Amino acid sequence: MRFLARLLSVVVPLSLMIGGPSQAREWEAIKTSGTIVAATEGGFQPFNYYDGPKLTGFEVELAEAIAKKLGLKLEWRVVPFDAQLAALKQDRFDFAIASHGYTEERAKSVDFAHPHYCTGGQIAAYKDGPLTVSALTGKTVGVQLATTYADAAKKLKGLKNIKTYKGDPEAFSALRAKKVDAWISDKFTVKATLDKNPDAGISAGEMVFVERVSMILRKNNKALEDKLNQGLAEVMKDGTYKALSEKYFKEDISCRS
Repeated sequence: MRFLARLLSVVVPLSLMIGGPSQAREWEAIKTSGTIVAATEGGFQPFNYYDGPKLTGFEVELAEAIAKKLGLKLEWRVVPFDAQLAALKQDRFDFAIASHGYTEERAKSVDFAHPHYCTGGQIAAYKDGPLTVSALTGKTVGVQLATTYADAAKKLKGLKNIKTYKGDPEAFSALRAKKVDAWISDKFTVKATLDKNPDAGISAGEMVFVERVSMILRKNNKALEDKLNQGLAEVMKDGTYKALSEKYFKEDISCRS
């Protein structure tokens, strides 16, 4: 579930990256401070990634637009994806926007705002490889650790093995090196990866599941959740969301049902 550079998540200690609020912040405290603190991964193109030294991507620009609607400055924290739920529960930032698909298990630890896009897990493999769910029987699949794609792979019957990787770049490299037979990740990540590697001989295959992706925040912080939902609704209404969606994907990726 993560494409391209990790940069800070590799070289900066987690304790430094997540410095910030050390106590739970309710909406009134955030409003009074004038700044909201958000976490993302910085390694999941085109959603959140580094373009040189600049943190950017669909989710980064969307969060900044939401903060602007709420009259706030936005301060970023770059945190590895698999550490974000724990860091959020420790009140190290106010919310995270890093392509968290809703699951009942995650919902036990954090609350989800309204979904800001819909996607799903997709198979990628060499053109003569296992490009359907049924073809994965007896095969080895590569996935990113601690993602819904890893969870989905565990539910597939008949797999020979599941290999987990720190990020999607590593999983894709394993596929290219034929250390795994297939890779399962976000359909937009698969598309972006294959677009950047047109000569790899790898194709996108069947969808494994569909998921709704949302910002996450500490449990029972209802006022902040309402404000994030309000900001998201406003950027969807005024055309900002559509423009960002077209910029990064050339289509509307919102959840329409």
